[in-house]
Amino acid sequence: MNNKRIAVVGAGPGGLAAAMMLSSWGYHVDVFEKHGVVGGRASNFTIDDYRFERGPTFLSMPFILEELFASSGRVFSDYVQLKRVDPMYDLIFPNLTFQPSSDPALTRERIAEAFPGEEFGYDRFMKETGKKWERLLPVLQTEHRQLRDYVSKRAIKALPNLSIGRSLYDELSRFFKDERLKLSFTFQSKYLGMSPWKCPGAFSILSYMEHRYGVYYPIGGFQSIANAMKTIIEENGGNVFTHTEVSKVMTKDKKAIGISLSSGEAFHYDQVIVNADFGHAITELFEEEDLNRWTPRKLKKKQLSCSSFMLYLGVKKTFDANHHNIYFANDYKKNVEEISEKLVLSKDPSFYVHHPSVSDSSVDKTGQTSLYVLAPVPNNRSQIDWSKEKKRIQQPPD
Repeated sequence: MNNKRIAVVGAGPGGLAAAMMLSSWGYHVDVFEKHGVVGGRASNFTIDDYRFERGPTFLSMPFILEELFASSGRVFSDYVQLKRVDPMYDLIFPNLTFQPSSDPALTRERIAEAFPGEEFGYDRFMKETGKKWERLLPVLQTEHRQLRDYVSKRAIKALPNLSIGRSLYDELSRFFKDERLKLSFTFQSKYLGMSPWKCPGAFSILSYMEHRYGVYYPIGGFQSIANAMKTIIEENGGNVFTHTEVSKVMTKDKKAIGISLSSGEAFHYDQVIVNADFGHAITELFEEEDLNRWTPRKLKKKQLSCSSFMLYLGVKKTFDANHHNIYFANDYKKNVEEISEKLVLSKDPSFYVHHPSVSDSSVDKTGQTSLYVLAPVPNNRSQIDWSKEKKRIQQPPD
């Protein structure tokens, strides 16, 4: 048993993962979460009898979770059941619906059918991006805390695979000619809130990961993963306190020494791990004189990614639709520019519809459907009056 006491601020996936591993290694760990449930954005909530995801709706590379649980002396499948989603998603264009499969061979067949000749580009994409992935993965798994970490031998070896000077859209144009197919492999940049015309070409690994490993949904929703982590932390003797808000990280000589709660209580710890939202942590949890590189003033000067407008729809009927459905605007590039550069609402938006009951019968009761609709929109520096605009968006079409 290690005598060190560690506080974790925020019970999102990162905080829970850190607490789970540390508690398994013998540290005394206390997790503090201001909300009533664990999981942060990767949690569920219900309205009446309808259950919705709060944030992410699928995961790829389940082996990372398996490794995480194994490092804590557990078997992931003992706690969470994953279902492989196939097709991965319906990509709905004005004149075509393309359904990439979790099986790359089947995806190749569908590309050959919908985009004759482009299947050879898919072969090259999977082969070349696979090599890029193998070179970049060790770099992504390496801690980068100092400048010399970026000029390590493995980092230099990975440089030719970064597609330096090419945008994500340019990178995919090397493999595909059809505009719809290019978008089918670049829309993932919106996960990062970025435009495929601005996003670095190295991020082609996002679509590659989905096509190589498939996409999965945890039965019971993402809350099931967070609950499993909480269970393991408590099995190891750690504590997870919900409805407990941290108001400040206490410091001495620019080192964290404990936390203060909004209730007025204060506790000393040997180390503090902050998994709160970065902007919130910088502006609220620390005094500015305790910060080095990042300060609230520097943060205000940074550009923001796009935001999203969410609709959580509890519908008293069922739908013949797949799990993940992405609707592309007629002019996707214009839509992206309006979101990220012009900061105006698009008259012709793109949006995503999550329909989980097709994979998980526990989501809905018979005869009803929970639908999660996400539309990328400009961030709040656009000064859009959402009190007015949300009512217009919520109205069903004539």
